[in-house]
Amino acid sequence: MYKTLFIIVLLLANAAYADNCDKPRDDFDGLYCLNKVYQESDNELNKAYKLLRTFLNKKEKKSLRKTQLEWINSRNNNCSIRKNGAFYVSLDCTTKSTVRRTNVILDRIRECKATGCQPSKL
Repeated sequence: MYKTLFIIVLLLANAAYADNCDKPRDDFDGLYCLNKVYQESDNELNKAYKLLRTFLNKKEKKSLRKTQLEWINSRNNNCSIRKNGAFYVSLDCTTKSTVRRTNVILDRIRECKATGCQPSKL
């Protein structure tokens, strides 16, 4: 029982240390922290996207979806690379791209609320 308790305490201590993103102790902790920031930016993008869709008619939703898929392809092409049989993703690039896209969508939401949606900007 003490051995199991010791292992649980050790795992919790390591998880708590990994959450110290101000001073990650190694590259793996740094990657963990970058991924957490990316995940949050992706969650914010998804919420904004869903909110914008509530303002749009069927044709505008289709246009937004097309634009979103184009953005995803662009983000993937700009923020990742395949080399020597490996696949690399820049979480910094991905996060910055996601934040920029979220801001574009939030601008569209503000327009929809203020003056009506402008399909040409979707």
